[in-house]
Amino acid sequence: MMELVDWLNKYSGRDYTWYIKRLSGNDTLANKTNQAGPYIPKELLFEVFPSLARIDIERPDLWFEVYIDSHADARRIRAVYYNSKRFKNQSNGRDETRLTNWGGSESALLDPESTGALTVFAFAKASSQPECHVWVCRHETEEDLVEDRIGPIEPGKTVIQPVGGTFQTNSITSPVRANCWLVPAEIPPGWLAKFPSGAEIIAKAAELQSHDSLMPDKRLMKRRNCEYEIFRSIEETIELPLIKAGFSDIDGFIARAQTILQRRKSRAGRSLELHAREIFTEEKLVEGRDFSHQPESEPGKSPDFLFPSETAYKDPLFPQEKLRMLAVKTTMKDRWRQILNEANRVEQKHLLTLQEGISETQFKEMMDAKVTLVVPQPIIEKFPLSVQPHLQTLESFIGDIRLLQI
Repeated sequence: MMELVDWLNKYSGRDYTWYIKRLSGNDTLANKTNQAGPYIPKELLFEVFPSLARIDIERPDLWFEVYIDSHADARRIRAVYYNSKRFKNQSNGRDETRLTNWGGSESALLDPESTGALTVFAFAKASSQPECHVWVCRHETEEDLVEDRIGPIEPGKTVIQPVGGTFQTNSITSPVRANCWLVPAEIPPGWLAKFPSGAEIIAKAAELQSHDSLMPDKRLMKRRNCEYEIFRSIEETIELPLIKAGFSDIDGFIARAQTILQRRKSRAGRSLELHAREIFTEEKLVEGRDFSHQPESEPGKSPDFLFPSETAYKDPLFPQEKLRMLAVKTTMKDRWRQILNEANRVEQKHLLTLQEGISETQFKEMMDAKVTLVVPQPIIEKFPLSVQPHLQTLESFIGDIRLLQI
Protein backbone atom coordinates (compact mmCIF):
# COMPACT_ATOMS: atom_id res chain seq x y z
CA MET A 1 0.00 0.00 0.00
CA MET A 2 1.16 3.50 -0.87
CA GLU A 3 2.00 5.98 1.90
CA LEU A 4 -0.21 9.06 2.12
CA VAL A 5 2.56 11.59 1.37
CA ASP A 6 3.44 9.73 -1.83
CA TRP A 7 -0.25 9.47 -2.73
CA LEU A 8 -0.82 13.21 -2.27
CA ASN A 9 2.13 13.97 -4.52
CA LYS A 10 1.12 11.46 -7.20
CA TYR A 11 -2.56 12.35 -7.48
CA SER A 12 -2.40 16.14 -7.40
CA GLY A 13 -1.68 18.88 -9.87
CA ARG A 14 -3.12 19.75 -13.24
CA ASP A 15 -4.22 16.22 -14.09
CA TYR A 16 -6.55 15.84 -11.09
CA THR A 17 -9.52 17.56 -9.50
CA TRP A 18 -9.73 17.12 -5.74
CA TYR A 19 -12.93 16.89 -3.71
CA ILE A 20 -12.32 16.80 0.05
CA LYS A 21 -14.85 16.21 2.81
CA ARG A 22 -15.46 14.45 6.11
CA LEU A 23 -17.73 11.46 5.61
CA SER A 24 -21.12 11.93 7.28
CA GLY A 25 -23.43 9.25 8.60
CA ASN A 26 -25.44 9.63 5.38
CA ASP A 27 -22.34 8.98 3.27
CA THR A 28 -21.50 5.74 5.07
CA LEU A 29 -23.77 2.95 6.27
CA ALA A 30 -23.82 4.40 9.80
CA ASN A 31 -27.41 5.59 9.37
CA LYS A 32 -28.49 2.42 7.53
CA THR A 33 -30.01 4.41 4.67
CA ASN A 34 -30.96 2.75 1.38
CA GLN A 35 -28.97 5.27 -0.66
CA ALA A 36 -25.67 5.10 1.21
CA GLY A 37 -22.68 6.36 -0.67
CA PRO A 38 -20.58 9.53 -0.63
CA TYR A 39 -22.46 12.59 -1.82
CA ILE A 40 -20.60 14.39 -4.61
CA PRO A 41 -22.14 17.57 -6.10
CA LYS A 42 -23.79 17.24 -9.50
CA GLU A 43 -21.84 20.26 -10.78
CA LEU A 44 -18.54 18.60 -9.93
CA LEU A 45 -19.50 15.34 -11.63
CA PHE A 46 -20.47 17.32 -14.75
CA GLU A 47 -17.09 19.04 -14.58
CA VAL A 48 -15.05 15.82 -14.44
CA PHE A 49 -17.43 13.71 -16.57
CA PRO A 50 -18.77 16.08 -19.29
CA SER A 51 -20.58 13.23 -21.12
CA LEU A 52 -22.87 12.87 -18.09
CA ALA A 53 -24.30 16.39 -18.47
CA ARG A 54 -26.84 15.54 -21.19
CA ILE A 55 -30.52 16.35 -21.54
CA ASP A 56 -30.98 14.98 -25.05
CA ILE A 57 -31.35 11.44 -23.67
CA GLU A 58 -32.99 10.13 -20.53
CA ARG A 59 -30.83 9.04 -17.59
CA PRO A 60 -27.36 9.28 -19.16
CA ASP A 61 -24.78 7.24 -17.28
CA LEU A 62 -21.20 6.07 -17.37
CA TRP A 63 -18.98 3.61 -15.51
CA PHE A 64 -15.62 4.55 -14.07
CA GLU A 65 -12.91 2.97 -11.94
CA VAL A 66 -12.53 3.98 -8.32
CA TYR A 67 -9.38 3.02 -6.41
CA ILE A 68 -9.61 3.42 -2.63
CA ASP A 69 -5.84 3.41 -2.27
CA SER A 70 -5.86 3.85 1.51
CA HIS A 71 -7.47 0.42 1.86
CA ALA A 72 -6.21 -1.36 -1.28
CA ASP A 73 -9.75 -1.56 -2.65
CA ALA A 74 -10.97 -1.08 -6.24
CA ARG A 75 -14.52 -0.70 -7.55
CA ARG A 76 -16.23 -0.08 -10.89
CA ILE A 77 -18.78 2.65 -10.11
CA ARG A 78 -21.81 3.77 -12.08
CA ALA A 79 -22.60 7.48 -12.30
CA VAL A 80 -26.13 8.27 -13.48
CA TYR A 81 -27.89 11.57 -14.09
CA TYR A 82 -31.62 11.43 -13.34
CA ASN A 83 -32.72 14.23 -15.64
CA SER A 84 -36.51 13.78 -16.05
CA LYS A 85 -37.11 17.33 -14.84
CA ARG A 86 -35.13 18.70 -17.78
CA PHE A 87 -35.47 15.89 -20.34
CA LYS A 88 -39.27 15.64 -20.07
CA ASN A 89 -39.86 19.08 -18.53
CA GLN A 90 -41.64 17.42 -15.60
CA SER A 91 -42.27 19.90 -12.81
CA ASN A 92 -42.05 17.08 -10.27
CA GLY A 93 -39.25 15.26 -12.07
CA ARG A 94 -35.72 14.62 -10.85
CA ASP A 95 -32.57 16.63 -11.54
CA GLU A 96 -29.86 14.84 -9.59
CA THR A 97 -26.89 12.54 -9.94
CA ARG A 98 -26.21 9.28 -8.12
CA LEU A 99 -23.19 7.05 -7.73
CA THR A 100 -23.92 3.35 -7.25
CA ASN A 101 -22.15 -0.03 -6.95
CA TRP A 102 -19.92 0.92 -4.03
CA GLY A 103 -19.95 -2.62 -2.68
CA GLY A 104 -21.99 -2.11 0.47
CA SER A 105 -20.37 -2.92 3.80
CA GLU A 106 -17.30 -4.30 2.04
CA SER A 107 -16.33 -0.79 0.92
CA ALA A 108 -14.05 1.27 3.16
CA LEU A 109 -16.02 4.35 2.10
CA LEU A 110 -19.30 2.90 3.38
CA ASP A 111 -17.86 1.32 6.53
CA PRO A 112 -19.70 2.89 9.51
CA GLU A 113 -16.32 3.19 11.23
CA SER A 114 -15.28 5.64 8.49
CA THR A 115 -17.92 8.15 9.61
CA GLY A 116 -16.15 11.42 10.33
CA ALA A 117 -13.01 10.41 8.44
CA LEU A 118 -11.35 13.08 6.29
CA THR A 119 -11.50 11.80 2.71
CA VAL A 120 -9.87 12.98 -0.51
CA PHE A 121 -11.33 12.13 -3.94
CA ALA A 122 -8.87 12.72 -6.79
CA PHE A 123 -10.70 12.66 -10.15
CA ALA A 124 -8.46 12.18 -13.17
CA LYS A 125 -8.85 14.74 -15.92
CA ALA A 126 -11.60 13.71 -18.34
CA SER A 127 -10.36 11.00 -20.69
CA SER A 128 -11.57 7.90 -22.49
CA GLN A 129 -10.85 5.94 -19.30
CA PRO A 130 -12.20 8.08 -16.43
CA GLU A 131 -11.08 7.13 -12.95
CA CYS A 132 -10.96 8.38 -9.39
CA HIS A 133 -8.43 7.70 -6.64
CA VAL A 134 -9.62 7.98 -3.04
CA TRP A 135 -7.87 8.20 0.30
CA VAL A 136 -9.92 7.67 3.49
CA CYS A 137 -7.76 8.94 6.36
CA ARG A 138 -7.29 6.13 8.87
CA HIS A 139 -6.11 8.16 11.85
CA GLU A 140 -5.41 11.65 13.13
CA THR A 141 -1.85 11.76 11.77
CA GLU A 142 -3.07 11.28 8.20
CA GLU A 143 -5.75 13.93 8.66
CA ASP A 144 -3.06 16.35 9.84
CA LEU A 145 -0.99 15.64 6.73
CA VAL A 146 -3.92 16.55 4.48
CA GLU A 147 -4.92 19.63 6.47
CA ASP A 148 -1.33 20.83 6.53
CA ARG A 149 -1.64 21.19 2.76
CA ILE A 150 -5.14 22.62 2.38
CA GLY A 151 -6.20 23.92 5.77
CA PRO A 152 -8.80 22.52 8.18
CA ILE A 153 -11.87 20.71 6.85
CA GLU A 154 -14.82 20.81 9.23
CA PRO A 155 -17.92 18.61 9.26
CA GLY A 156 -20.45 19.70 6.67
CA LYS A 157 -17.82 21.66 4.71
CA THR A 158 -16.21 20.59 1.46
CA VAL A 159 -13.27 21.79 -0.59
CA ILE A 160 -12.82 21.46 -4.34
CA GLN A 161 -9.69 22.07 -6.36
CA PRO A 162 -10.46 22.33 -10.08
CA VAL A 163 -8.00 21.01 -12.63
CA GLY A 164 -5.00 23.31 -12.61
CA GLY A 165 -6.87 25.70 -10.32
CA THR A 166 -6.92 26.84 -6.73
CA PHE A 167 -8.83 25.54 -3.74
CA GLN A 168 -12.38 26.77 -3.31
CA THR A 169 -14.76 26.11 -0.45
CA ASN A 170 -18.17 24.47 -0.88
CA SER A 171 -18.57 25.47 -4.52
CA ILE A 172 -16.91 25.18 -7.91
CA THR A 173 -18.18 28.64 -8.85
CA SER A 174 -17.04 32.00 -7.61
CA PRO A 175 -18.17 32.56 -4.02
CA VAL A 176 -21.14 34.91 -3.58
CA ARG A 177 -20.78 37.60 -0.92
CA ALA A 178 -22.56 36.39 2.23
CA ASN A 179 -24.31 38.64 4.71
CA CYS A 180 -21.32 38.53 7.03
CA TRP A 181 -18.64 39.01 4.37
CA LEU A 182 -16.89 42.28 5.18
CA VAL A 183 -15.71 44.56 2.41
CA PRO A 184 -12.37 46.29 3.17
CA ALA A 185 -14.11 49.49 4.30
CA GLU A 186 -16.04 47.53 6.94
CA ILE A 187 -12.95 45.97 8.52
CA PRO A 188 -11.59 47.85 11.56
CA PRO A 189 -8.17 49.36 10.69
CA GLY A 190 -6.58 47.64 13.68
CA TRP A 191 -7.55 44.24 12.26
CA LEU A 192 -5.66 45.00 9.05
CA ALA A 193 -2.52 45.77 11.05
CA LYS A 194 -2.90 42.72 13.30
CA PHE A 195 -5.19 39.82 12.49
CA PRO A 196 -8.02 39.81 15.06
CA SER A 197 -8.33 37.09 17.68
CA GLY A 198 -10.98 34.41 17.47
CA ALA A 199 -12.89 36.04 20.32
CA GLU A 200 -12.94 39.39 18.47
CA ILE A 201 -14.30 37.80 15.29
CA ILE A 202 -16.97 35.90 17.21
CA ALA A 203 -18.03 39.10 18.95
CA LYS A 204 -18.36 40.69 15.50
CA ALA A 205 -20.46 37.75 14.32
CA ALA A 206 -22.77 38.18 17.31
CA GLU A 207 -23.08 41.85 16.39
CA LEU A 208 -23.91 41.21 12.72
CA GLN A 209 -26.18 38.22 13.26
CA SER A 210 -27.25 37.87 16.87
CA HIS A 211 -30.04 35.34 16.21
CA ASP A 212 -30.94 35.92 19.84
CA SER A 213 -34.50 34.69 19.23
CA LEU A 214 -33.25 31.24 18.18
CA MET A 215 -32.62 28.32 20.47
CA PRO A 216 -28.91 27.94 21.36
CA ASP A 217 -28.39 25.02 18.93
CA LYS A 218 -29.57 26.88 15.81
CA ARG A 219 -27.95 30.12 17.00
CA LEU A 220 -24.62 28.29 17.30
CA MET A 221 -24.78 26.90 13.77
CA LYS A 222 -25.84 30.18 12.11
CA ARG A 223 -23.43 32.27 14.17
CA ARG A 224 -20.55 29.96 13.31
CA ASN A 225 -21.24 30.27 9.57
CA CYS A 226 -21.24 34.05 10.00
CA GLU A 227 -17.94 33.97 11.89
CA TYR A 228 -16.33 31.88 9.14
CA GLU A 229 -17.41 34.42 6.50
CA ILE A 230 -15.90 37.23 8.54
CA PHE A 231 -12.65 35.29 8.96
CA ARG A 232 -12.39 34.57 5.23
CA SER A 233 -13.16 38.17 4.26
CA ILE A 234 -10.41 39.52 6.55
CA GLU A 235 -8.00 36.87 5.32
CA GLU A 236 -8.67 37.76 1.69
CA THR A 237 -8.29 41.50 2.30
CA ILE A 238 -4.93 41.02 4.03
CA GLU A 239 -3.41 38.14 2.10
CA LEU A 240 -4.63 38.50 -1.49
CA PRO A 241 -2.66 41.71 -2.24
CA LEU A 242 0.50 40.05 -0.89
CA ILE A 243 -0.08 36.98 -3.05
CA LYS A 244 -0.78 39.04 -6.17
CA ALA A 245 2.37 41.08 -5.57
CA GLY A 246 4.38 37.88 -5.88
CA PHE A 247 7.44 36.57 -4.07
CA SER A 248 11.13 37.03 -4.68
CA ASP A 249 11.98 33.48 -3.60
CA ILE A 250 10.38 30.12 -2.83
CA ASP A 251 11.13 30.35 0.90
CA GLY A 252 9.09 33.53 1.14
CA PHE A 253 6.17 31.91 -0.63
CA ILE A 254 6.28 28.83 1.63
CA ALA A 255 6.51 30.97 4.77
CA ARG A 256 3.46 33.00 3.75
CA ALA A 257 1.48 29.85 2.91
CA GLN A 258 2.38 28.31 6.26
CA THR A 259 1.24 31.45 8.07
CA ILE A 260 -2.15 31.26 6.35
CA LEU A 261 -2.57 27.54 7.00
CA GLN A 262 -1.57 27.79 10.66
CA ARG A 263 -4.00 30.67 11.18
CA ARG A 264 -6.79 28.61 9.65
CA LYS A 265 -5.95 25.60 11.81
CA SER A 266 -5.83 27.76 14.91
CA ARG A 267 -9.23 29.23 14.08
CA ALA A 268 -10.74 25.80 13.43
CA GLY A 269 -9.29 24.43 16.65
CA ARG A 270 -10.85 27.05 18.93
CA SER A 271 -13.86 28.40 17.06
CA LEU A 272 -16.50 26.03 18.45
CA GLU A 273 -15.17 26.41 21.98
CA LEU A 274 -15.34 30.21 21.81
CA HIS A 275 -18.82 30.14 20.33
CA ALA A 276 -19.97 27.90 23.17
CA ARG A 277 -18.52 30.35 25.69
CA GLU A 278 -20.33 33.25 24.01
CA ILE A 279 -23.64 31.38 24.05
CA PHE A 280 -23.26 30.36 27.70
CA THR A 281 -22.88 34.04 28.54
CA GLU A 282 -25.88 35.00 26.38
CA GLU A 283 -27.91 32.36 28.23
CA LYS A 284 -27.18 34.20 31.51
CA LEU A 285 -24.53 31.80 32.76
CA VAL A 286 -21.89 33.86 34.56
CA GLU A 287 -18.26 32.96 34.00
CA GLY A 288 -16.57 32.27 37.33
CA ARG A 289 -19.88 31.50 39.03
CA ASP A 290 -21.74 29.14 36.68
CA PHE A 291 -18.84 27.96 34.53
CA SER A 292 -15.07 28.22 34.15
CA HIS A 293 -13.41 28.36 30.73
CA GLN A 294 -10.03 26.66 30.29
CA PRO A 295 -9.70 25.92 34.03
CA GLU A 296 -7.19 23.66 35.75
CA SER A 297 -8.86 20.52 37.05
CA GLU A 298 -5.71 18.73 38.21
CA PRO A 299 -2.05 19.71 37.70
CA GLY A 300 -1.35 19.62 33.98
CA LYS A 301 -5.02 19.05 33.04
CA SER A 302 -7.23 21.74 31.51
CA PRO A 303 -10.70 20.78 30.25
CA ASP A 304 -12.53 23.27 28.05
CA PHE A 305 -15.29 23.96 30.58
CA LEU A 306 -16.04 23.08 34.19
CA PHE A 307 -19.41 23.67 35.84
CA PRO A 308 -20.14 25.44 38.11
CA SER A 309 -16.53 26.62 38.48
CA GLU A 310 -12.90 25.67 38.98
CA THR A 311 -13.21 26.82 42.59
CA ALA A 312 -16.12 24.45 43.21
CA TYR A 313 -14.28 21.61 41.49
CA LYS A 314 -11.24 22.05 43.74
CA ASP A 315 -13.35 22.26 46.89
CA PRO A 316 -13.41 18.70 48.31
CA LEU A 317 -16.61 19.57 50.21
CA PHE A 318 -18.51 20.55 47.04
CA PRO A 319 -20.91 17.73 46.05
CA GLN A 320 -19.35 15.68 43.27
CA GLU A 321 -22.77 14.96 41.71
CA LYS A 322 -23.20 18.69 41.01
CA LEU A 323 -20.01 18.91 38.95
CA ARG A 324 -20.02 18.81 35.15
CA MET A 325 -17.29 18.90 32.51
CA LEU A 326 -17.75 19.81 28.84
CA ALA A 327 -15.10 19.10 26.24
CA VAL A 328 -15.36 20.68 22.79
CA LYS A 329 -14.11 18.96 19.64
CA THR A 330 -15.31 19.92 16.17
CA THR A 331 -14.50 16.38 15.02
CA MET A 332 -14.07 13.46 17.37
CA LYS A 333 -13.49 10.28 15.36
CA ASP A 334 -10.15 9.49 16.99
CA ARG A 335 -10.00 12.32 19.51
CA TRP A 336 -12.80 11.66 21.99
CA ARG A 337 -10.67 9.43 24.21
CA GLN A 338 -8.45 12.43 24.99
CA ILE A 339 -11.14 13.81 27.32
CA LEU A 340 -11.41 10.78 29.60
CA ASN A 341 -8.76 11.97 32.07
CA GLU A 342 -9.39 15.72 31.93
CA ALA A 343 -11.41 15.97 35.17
CA ASN A 344 -11.07 13.10 37.61
CA ARG A 345 -13.94 14.18 39.86
CA VAL A 346 -16.46 14.16 37.01
CA GLU A 347 -17.44 10.61 36.17
CA GLN A 348 -19.87 11.32 33.32
CA LYS A 349 -18.09 13.47 30.72
CA HIS A 350 -19.89 15.61 28.13
CA LEU A 351 -18.50 16.28 24.66
CA LEU A 352 -19.80 18.98 22.29
CA THR A 353 -19.13 18.17 18.63
CA LEU A 354 -20.18 19.10 15.09
CA GLN A 355 -19.27 15.72 13.61
CA GLU A 356 -22.09 14.53 11.38
CA GLY A 357 -22.69 11.02 12.61
CA ILE A 358 -20.84 8.17 14.27
CA SER A 359 -20.84 4.40 13.97
CA GLU A 360 -22.92 2.42 16.44
CA THR A 361 -19.80 0.54 17.52
CA GLN A 362 -17.89 3.68 18.39
CA PHE A 363 -20.91 5.19 20.11
CA LYS A 364 -21.18 2.11 22.32
CA GLU A 365 -17.51 2.57 23.25
CA MET A 366 -18.27 6.15 24.24
CA MET A 367 -21.26 5.14 26.33
CA ASP A 368 -19.21 2.45 28.07
CA ALA A 369 -16.59 5.13 28.82
CA LYS A 370 -19.39 7.33 30.28
CA VAL A 371 -19.20 10.02 27.62
CA THR A 372 -22.40 11.87 26.65
CA LEU A 373 -22.43 13.52 23.23
CA VAL A 374 -23.80 17.06 23.00
CA VAL A 375 -24.85 17.68 19.40
CA PRO A 376 -26.56 20.78 17.97
CA GLN A 377 -30.14 19.90 17.15
CA PRO A 378 -29.89 20.60 13.35
CA ILE A 379 -27.37 17.76 12.83
CA ILE A 380 -28.83 15.10 15.13
CA GLU A 381 -30.60 13.59 12.12
CA LYS A 382 -27.17 12.75 10.67
CA PHE A 383 -26.70 10.13 13.42
CA PRO A 384 -28.04 6.55 13.35
CA LEU A 385 -31.62 6.23 14.58
CA SER A 386 -30.47 3.97 17.40
CA VAL A 387 -28.04 6.66 18.59
CA GLN A 388 -30.26 9.75 18.31
CA PRO A 389 -32.26 9.18 21.55
CA HIS A 390 -29.01 9.16 23.54
CA LEU A 391 -27.73 12.49 22.22
CA GLN A 392 -28.15 15.73 24.15
CA THR A 393 -28.77 19.07 22.48
CA LEU A 394 -26.88 22.18 23.56
CA GLU A 395 -30.12 23.70 24.84
CA SER A 396 -30.79 20.61 26.96
CA PHE A 397 -27.25 20.69 28.35
CA ILE A 398 -27.62 24.35 29.33
CA GLY A 399 -30.93 23.48 30.99
CA ASP A 400 -29.20 20.80 33.06
CA ILE A 401 -26.55 23.29 34.15
CA ARG A 402 -29.29 25.65 35.35
CA LEU A 403 -30.81 22.80 37.37
CA LEU A 404 -27.50 22.35 39.18
CA GLN A 405 -27.97 25.85 40.62
CA ILE A 406 -31.18 24.86 42.42
